Amino acid sequence: MTFTIDVDNNITVLDSPQKLEERREGTETFSNSQELAALAGKWPGSRLVEIWNSLPGVEPVDRFTSRQVAAARIWKAIHHLQPTAGSQRRRVAPKKARANNKATRRARPAGRDHTKTAKVVALLQRPEGATLQAIMRTTGWQTHSVRGFISGQLKKKLGLKVRSFQRDGERVYSIKR
Repeated sequence: MTFTIDVDNNITVLDSPQKLEERREGTETFSNSQELAALAGKWPGSRLVEIWNSLPGVEPVDRFTSRQVAAARIWKAIHHLQPTAGSQRRRVAPKKARANNKATRRARPAGRDHTKTAKVVALLQRPEGATLQAIMRTTGWQTHSVRGFISGQLKKKLGLKVRSFQRDGERVYSIKR
């Protein structure tokens, strides 16, 4: 069996050598893990990450420790594939859309009122705010987890202005209006 990979990182399984003549410009071929490793030696690491992350059913990665590791993992994921019976080619890794729009990634579906984030925000929006103990009871978290959540999730990620002060010896948090 022969595999091809084109400039868009689409991997195709060919069932016959005659199909090699039909390949597009910039398409490279390999038949075993050594040939894939030789090709991977010429590619930037980011291409190997893109190829891996576009394979179905794999855990996405940010980087590989080496090109050899990347090639071995890619080969292990694709070597058992066979061309489909009704067609001459099987697309293994479809082209992945390049537009990673953060606005769409942050869009939340409706009906998320029962999350711990929503519960904590509701507590902090009350005029009197919420004590550290009240937040801990609502979420089941420990003190350091509540403080980390307020700092990381509410302040940094959501951009809320959270005010912290002492009332009757207790730590109280509220959202600035």
